[in-house]
Amino acid sequence: MYEPIRTKSVHRMADDTQDAYPHRSREEELDIQLAGHLAALLAVTDELGDTEAGELIARQVARLRGAPPARHAGLSRASAQDLHRRAHALAGRALVVAASRADTAAAILAAGRMDAHTAALAEEPTLAAAATP
Repeated sequence: MYEPIRTKSVHRMADDTQDAYPHRSREEELDIQLAGHLAALLAVTDELGDTEAGELIARQVARLRGAPPARHAGLSRASAQDLHRRAHALAGRALVVAASRADTAAAILAAGRMDAHTAALAEEPTLAAAATP
């Protein structure tokens, strides 16, 4: 008459679903976000040909990810002004995330890159070529 259910139910309790996928802390999420912004900045920096700044950025990305970043291989054929604008915006995003996670080294690097790209946009070559910390 009645046969017992031999398989697990497809229905779950609402609080059971929290264990179904891994969770990351806020700090881990910010690390991932900061590494992403810095990696994008690295790609634009490599395209601009600034090897010294590229190495500084690559070190920060490697520190956050635990592995060296993939370096930019392709060119977008964008103008130098457009690349400097894009790099300035990416450095600004990285600065915001670095400040929210209290990462002083990344914040100083991002602020320095913003200054360098601002100077390059204003056509002040002495400041654009200056090394960042």
